Amino acid sequence: MTTVTSRIELRALLDELHDAATARVAAIDETLAELRADRGSDVADDEHDPEGVTLSGEWSRAVALEEAARRELAEIDDAVRRWEAGTYGVCVDCGRSIPVARLRVRPFATRCVSCAEKAGV
Repeated sequence: MTTVTSRIELRALLDELHDAATARVAAIDETLAELRADRGSDVADDEHDPEGVTLSGEWSRAVALEEAARRELAEIDDAVRRWEAGTYGVCVDCGRSIPVARLRVRPFATRCVSCAEKAGV
């Protein structure tokens, strides 16, 4: 990390990403609740409905989106914990600072570019 301004910018970015991921999880939970209610009602031959996507297909899609949003939320929470511990922006492998440009693109990065390439991530 190079400047106080960069640190403030990155923390604000983490907070913004956290809020967005939390909102996505809530919206997807609402969609799943609606699908659950639709599954409970008497839907005739959902799998062969020529009018569109089946409830099963929508369910699978929503579950996958929710899992991705929860994974992102966990990564952001881990980054915030590192922030609070004073280790945010420090490479877990080499101990050097992760460039601000990398953190702007991947705010929850745990490795510098060099170590990420070596690790294959």
